Amino acid sequence: MLDKLFFRKKSHEQKWDINDNIPSHVAIIMDGNGRWAKKRAMPRIAGHHEGMKTVKKIVKEANQIGIKVLTLYAFSTENWKRPREEVDFLMKLPGEFLSTFLPDLIKENVQVRIMGKKELLPIHTIKAVDQAIHKTSENTGMILNFALNYGSRDEITEAVRAIASEIKSGTIDPSQINESTIERYLMTSELRDPDLLIRTSGEIRLSNFMLWQLAYSEFWFTDVLWPDFSEDHLRQAVSEYAQRGRRYGGLK
Repeated sequence: MLDKLFFRKKSHEQKWDINDNIPSHVAIIMDGNGRWAKKRAMPRIAGHHEGMKTVKKIVKEANQIGIKVLTLYAFSTENWKRPREEVDFLMKLPGEFLSTFLPDLIKENVQVRIMGKKELLPIHTIKAVDQAIHKTSENTGMILNFALNYGSRDEITEAVRAIASEIKSGTIDPSQINESTIERYLMTSELRDPDLLIRTSGEIRLSNFMLWQLAYSEFWFTDVLWPDFSEDHLRQAVSEYAQRGRRYGGLK
């Protein structure tokens, strides 16, 4: 039914023929890996590993649909509070993911980016991310933006510090500060704000994710745990988005 309403697929190899507006920038809070593993009496890290497989599927589907930017909340500034074993495993995942998936990303013309405090990540994680960024830097297709060691309050705090420094040096006049000024100092300064936020696992909160950027985004929540999130679920979210009327506080 969803395909009939919003998508037609001419063949397995061709891209979706979009009949309705789709979100240019989709952000996803990938939640539920631990619960997925617990349901199966498996260690939490097994859920994270399974979740990595879902990332590969969703990246390919998002690119095929025609989404321009896909931002994935991979590791928050608060996630360091988790058990050491789990954190160490999560820090190895980018290397494993990118080493196996990088050829596909290059082939699909996907450009990898990262936002967050990269310098605080382990060296092996930084190397894996830097390699992916470098090898896909010339790609002109979908941007795959990983939020890694990212926290929105920290991002906004850093932006305020930077602006305060510019004021002190006389570069910026306080009276000239507006929304555009603040946006220039955010980690997403080169990206448009997300049109659609998806969160899996049934939780209904933002968890310190893109608090400024999501001010007028459409939200789509699902009880599906991230390892079970499929291409059909993504299409459902995009289809529902296409039916909503975005007014940005005004009237149509």
